[in-house]
Formats: sequence, structure tokens, C-alpha cells
Amino acid sequence: YANNLGLGLTFLLASLGLVAMHACHRNLAGLIVRGAGTDPPFAGQDARFRVSLDNPSVQPRLDLEANAAGRRARPVSVDAGADAALELRVPTRRRGRVRLTRYEIETRYPFSLFRAWAVLHPEADCLVYPAPAATAAPPPDSAAGEAGGEAGAGEEDFAGLKDYHPGDPPRRIAWKAHARGGELLVKQFAGAPAPAPVFDLARAPGPDLEARLSVMARWIMDAHAAGAAFGVRLAGTFIPPEPGERQRRRCLEALAEFEAPDRDDA
Repeated sequence: YANNLGLGLTFLLASLGLVAMHACHRNLAGLIVRGAGTDPPFAGQDARFRVSLDNPSVQPRLDLEANAAGRRARPVSVDAGADAALELRVPTRRRGRVRLTRYEIETRYPFSLFRAWAVLHPEADCLVYPAPAATAAPPPDSAAGEAGGEAGAGEEDFAGLKDYHPGDPPRRIAWKAHARGGELLVKQFAGAPAPAPVFDLARAPGPDLEARLSVMARWIMDAHAAGAAFGVRLAGTFIPPEPGERQRRRCLEALAEFEAPDRDDA
């Protein structure tokens, strides 16, 4: 009875501790966690797994964190009746698939005195493209083989003559006109444009399969950046030439899954 202030402080701190413990648990209880998809990275980049947090309660959820493979996502807060997104980053070493088998959602709100957590096993995976080679020789001229016809197809219509310039192919020189004593001229042709290239794994340079796939990835990225149509031929797989982002993804997916190694788990 001689130390009422000390007793009051003790009971106050004990009460705050109990309230903080229950508030920390309530901040996580009832939260709905869903996978929200991934975007395929190139080998060596981080695979990004998006996680959606839905809060069905009338109380906001504050300072929510997640971690996977030893990496922590940026903390987020979710308003009452709203949702928010977390992004988990998992390192990749090679092409194929990386699987997210385990991650944690946790909170230390309020006061960081206690930690409430939940362990989730989503069995989510992400496709990893082969890393494009830093530099690569241009694809062979015969890369258009499957696109239809030979390399010169579509140039059957004679359009006239032009002056010869060094580098013009000898087979187009107008030898008859030159034999009559005229200047050296070169035949010009008009017609359908040359067929779009088809990048063939069998003709890609490189010491092993992974190196050749990296070269093909570089060809695909360069052709897409130029807005050109292109296709891919692998053993047992042929993708006809088309332009656009959808074609880029389709071809890179074929490279990623071709004789792919076992999945990496995170």
C-alpha cells in the first residue's frame, strides 16, 4: 500500500502487453490470402510472385509483411473491406520452372512486442525464360526455311535495271547488257516481300544446348524490338512466323520448356 504509483505502472504495462498480444493476433486473423499470378523472368532475374490480401473485416489490417526464400516483401496495410497486394521475389538460376512451396505472412503490429504469423504452402510456380545472349551473330540466311520457299522467293517479277554498286550479288548482274558494250547494270525485281525468318535451334551457334537457346532468345528479342515477324523451330516443335508480344511470349515459352531441367523449389 505504500507504493501505489509503482503498482499502477505495473498493472498498466501488463494490461498494455495483454492488449497488444490480442491486437497482434487479431491483425492477422481472418485475412484471406490468394495467389495473384507471376510474370516470367529471364534466368538470373528474380521471379515475382504476386499475393493478394483481402480484408473482409470492418477493421483495417496494418503493417503486414511476407517473406519467402529469406527475402522480405515491402510491408503493406489493408483498409477495412479492401484488398492489397504483396510481391514476393525468388531468385532464379536457370531456365525452366521455379516453384514457390512455402512463404510466411506475419505482423508485429502494434508496438512490435509480439509476432503473429501464418505459414502458407501455395505450390505456385513460375516459368523462367533462357537469358538472352549478350551478343550473337545474325541468324543464318536460311533461317526462313520453314516460312515458305527459298530465300529469293517472291522476287520473280523483273522491275528494271540499276547501276552496279560494289556488294551487289553477281547473279543479278545483267551480263547480256554488259556484253553489248553497255555499263555494268544490276537487275531489279519486285514482288512479295521475303519470307519472315524462322529461328532454328539446329542452326544456332553455341557449345551446348543452353548457349544455343540463349542465342535464339537474343534473336527473338531483337526481332520483336524491330517489329518483325519471326518463328521458331525446335526438335518436334514449329511455331509459324508472326509479329507481336504474344508471339514473343509463345516462342520464349517454347525455349524455356524445351528439355527443361527439374524445377527449382523456393
